[in-house]
Amino acid sequence: MTSMLLDLTAEARQLRPSIGDIEPALREAARRTWLGRMINEHGSAPVFDGLARQLEAAGVAADLVAECRTMAEEERTHGALCGAVVEALGGEARAEVDTPRPLPEHRDVAPLEGVLRNVLSVCCLSETVAVAQIDAERLEMPEGELRELLTRILADEVGHARFGWRFLGSVVPALDAAARARLATYLRVAFASLEQHELSRIPARTTFPPGAASYGLCDGAAARGLFYATVHEVIVPRLEQHGLPARAAWEARRSRRAA
Repeated sequence: MTSMLLDLTAEARQLRPSIGDIEPALREAARRTWLGRMINEHGSAPVFDGLARQLEAAGVAADLVAECRTMAEEERTHGALCGAVVEALGGEARAEVDTPRPLPEHRDVAPLEGVLRNVLSVCCLSETVAVAQIDAERLEMPEGELRELLTRILADEVGHARFGWRFLGSVVPALDAAARARLATYLRVAFASLEQHELSRIPARTTFPPGAASYGLCDGAAARGLFYATVHEVIVPRLEQHGLPARAAWEARRSRRAA
């Protein structure tokens, strides 16, 4: 895997929120957390750029392609906003990051079915989890510029998740039995990947000094619990409503992950 320098200092310094006094130990923990968020948020932009290209290649309506490109720009803005918090905490909004990987092409199926898999994974799964996590963090914050910044990010993430659910609802009813079966099989892979990704970035025993929640830092065990709750209470039921065997796919994810 090659790497590249992500430097958002110019954009971030124009967006710095007021943080106020913060003790050194908490400041450093917050800086690391927001730097990680900067990397993750900005790294989502190439994903949506890739989705837009795949949607266009599949012959999807131009307004949906344009909406997806807008979501890519929103993710770049999210990266700058998170970098602004890093700068406000005394850090620099730059980091060495992995070169973005291209989205899977899923050449075993037609283009529309292939991009449906990616929209399902990116929007219906990952972005729905992101909405739950960001909203929980935001609700722990006092009123102020930092909460307003996170609220702005949350509003966009809600739109990204809704895009996926709308697209799923428009495409799945037209799938034949064979395509539905293939999608159900893919869902096991998507669930396994989602769980692996989320647990890799949420340490099980993360603890922070008092007052950490005010700066967007959350307990690792609580964050993991919220992840599983979101899967069981939001994602699985909604997928079932679209006629997909999500409960069975979730239970079968472990065998796919181990394979």
